[in-house]
Amino acid sequence: MTNESPLTGAETRDLRAFAGTMIPASARYDAPGADDETIFADIVKSLGRDRDDIGLALSRLAILAGGAFADLPAARRLTVANELRAEGGLPFAALTRMILLCYYRDDRVMRSLGQDPRPPFPLGHVVEQGDWSLLDPVKKRAPFYRR
Repeated sequence: MTNESPLTGAETRDLRAFAGTMIPASARYDAPGADDETIFADIVKSLGRDRDDIGLALSRLAILAGGAFADLPAARRLTVANELRAEGGLPFAALTRMILLCYYRDDRVMRSLGQDPRPPFPLGHVVEQGDWSLLDPVKKRAPFYRR
């Protein structure tokens, strides 16, 4: 097994800068940013089948930045990140999904949210009951699927 990153050096720097722009550290909630060393290592390790789409998103990010996104000042990074967000698309969705998945599986993040950093089973989680009547219009709707 190789320890080589699936990303180029420039892509790695831009991805880390984008992750930190997307989810910055919070002293108020004692939560790390998505560019935290442990979380970022998980992001890079987890790219897998999304590598090509994430590469496309990072390429577009560099174009919008006019060079290396990581080299931009923080305010300009936020502007460029919002431009990429406004464009949307599958590559952007893959990029943000990967960052969010890895961020929320970090134990420190879960503790900052008041959650036990554990799997949901076998202990389960308590889920507040909602207003089931909100589903009545859906239940009354005529079937629209093929039998």
